[in-house]
Amino acid sequence: MQIFKFGGASVNSVERIQQLVSILRHYEGEQLLIVVSAMGKTTNALEKVAEAFFSGNKEESLELFRQIKESHLTTAKYLLVQNYLAAEAQLKDFFTEVEWLLHDKPVRNYDYYYDQIVCVGELLSTSIVSAYLAESGIDNQWIDVRDVFRTDSDFRDASIDWPFTQQRVTDEVLPLFKDGNIVLTQGFIGSTSDNESTTLGREGSDYTAAVFANMLNAESQTIWKDVEGVMNADPKLFPEATILRELNYDEVIEMAYYGAQVIHPKTIKPLQNKSIPLYVKCFLDASLPGTVIHNNSVKGLPPIIVLKQAQVLVHLHSKDFSFVGETGVEQLYRLMDTIRIKPNLLQIGAVSLQVCLDDRPDKVEKLALAASDLFDVAVEKGLTLLTIRHYNAEVLAKHTAGKQEVLRQQTRETIQMLLR
Repeated sequence: MQIFKFGGASVNSVERIQQLVSILRHYEGEQLLIVVSAMGKTTNALEKVAEAFFSGNKEESLELFRQIKESHLTTAKYLLVQNYLAAEAQLKDFFTEVEWLLHDKPVRNYDYYYDQIVCVGELLSTSIVSAYLAESGIDNQWIDVRDVFRTDSDFRDASIDWPFTQQRVTDEVLPLFKDGNIVLTQGFIGSTSDNESTTLGREGSDYTAAVFANMLNAESQTIWKDVEGVMNADPKLFPEATILRELNYDEVIEMAYYGAQVIHPKTIKPLQNKSIPLYVKCFLDASLPGTVIHNNSVKGLPPIIVLKQAQVLVHLHSKDFSFVGETGVEQLYRLMDTIRIKPNLLQIGAVSLQVCLDDRPDKVEKLALAASDLFDVAVEKGLTLLTIRHYNAEVLAKHTAGKQEVLRQQTRETIQMLLR
């Protein structure tokens, strides 16, 4: 059995959904579990719906959601003939899930509503893709992953209940392959024991596929993307980026830790635990070799560049000039754990701490307010975090030219610089 994951870019148009058929025909007769993301920019559009709703702008949220509805119905009309009515009925059921909520007023926190609204993107895309595959002669069984993946209630960054979910995969998913070779489902989402939708963090579809690969003891996992494979930098930011034909798990974990968007930070561990190779391939040209990620040592890698924009630096200074030491760091980590925000860089001085974070205003504000009981606090915004693995002087000079260095951390393998 193989696990395939198709990202949003691979299903963001009628033509690209049609391309899936030609890819899958190469795997005829093989057992495949396919995870599909929301179409194109749908997640971003649904985030705007959630923001408008939570801000009390009911009519705006409904209008924004109407545009999403029309877009998906139009795509279905272009793709489907005999399966259109059944697909339309399924889509309307998911539309109703969201609209029922949008007609209410928010009484819980934003993250809860975010998950209830944003999760529908994957449900809509997979409904259309499943119907189109069936209409194209590729039989498949569609399942709602929320019926399989049990999570806690940490909305927007939920953790999977592994024993419960493994039992569901064994009892409910594995038997489906007795009746057909393809099971199609969603990435990124799950549900609590109270049947409230949750999400696993941005780019969580890769992680969903890895969990299935682990629990189904798959022979491999393939992530289909709109690039040739894993690059040494984001080609949208660095046109000179080159393909990395081979990587090991450790290197990819390092890349993910520092913020590379190719592989979700949590994706590798379920695969590594069972030595399942991960392939990153191009859905625009399936004949290209792509990148393979495995347990073997890989030498001679070029500099790997990760750029994280929209960063904030929180300066924390001891109120009485006493050493911050272990106590100050422990207090800071306790606060970040409570607020559910993760540091991208932490630097410790005698009487000060500096922590670099993604600019999530709600969480940064909560952290600054809570930390002000313990420290003098200042927040600096509009920064960029540059990380280079396997760096050299030439590459470092090139990517810091014209920038002002705010903070630096450096080892023999990796350098991180916060720049303004």
